[in-house]
Amino acid sequence: MRLAKNRPVTIIIIGAGGTGGYVIPHLYRIAFATGRPCRVIIADGDIVERKNLIRQNFAECDIGENKAEVMAERYSEVFGIETEYIPDFIESEEQLCELLDVRGRRNEPKPIGILIGAVDNNRSRVMCHNVFNKLDDIIYIDAGNGEYTGQVVCGVKQSGQVMSKPVARVYPEILTDVEKFPSELSCAERSVSAPQSIAANLFASTAVAAMLYYLLIEGDLKTNRMTFSSRRLLMKAAA
Repeated sequence: MRLAKNRPVTIIIIGAGGTGGYVIPHLYRIAFATGRPCRVIIADGDIVERKNLIRQNFAECDIGENKAEVMAERYSEVFGIETEYIPDFIESEEQLCELLDVRGRRNEPKPIGILIGAVDNNRSRVMCHNVFNKLDDIIYIDAGNGEYTGQVVCGVKQSGQVMSKPVARVYPEILTDVEKFPSELSCAERSVSAPQSIAANLFASTAVAAMLYYLLIEGDLKTNRMTFSSRRLLMKAAA
């Protein structure tokens, strides 16, 4: 897809942990470098725990703090971009639609919402998919990975027309997976998660950052889906 270089964007990233925590530094750097008006919002209701230091982008001084707040304050200060964060899990389609469907100033292009899903549950992906269906103009980048492999899919919708399929149309089993929202999980349930390696998180974040670069800096994204294997050191565009 092509994105006019003067078009404002509102970027919302849901999840500041395993993958999101590595996307966010790139996101702020790209927002700093682009010549377009750019608003960045980070959302995550989780708290930094000691176990997170093994594979997530946090330091010991962050333990006990909200992940979204830590990331927003750290990198907005470095790049001089206003801090915006939501220290809660976004689990409402209405709230997400309101954040993404923003109105521009008079005589200026309408901002387009870019939604980045860095979540580890399909219930949140279903919510993002429903929001993609509701809005006329949206870019939805989803990153998903297991221990060593994963994929990044960029869905694009312009003037109500789907230009590129979102992740749940590429992998429709997402829509039939019965899961809970993060806020609905018990402490015991939240302590059990699918294994992931730091290498897989880094691969996923690199793919997301590359897509953002070509969208926001170059204004032209030619590849809308990428798969990777951190074990085989392989990343490729999917047909």
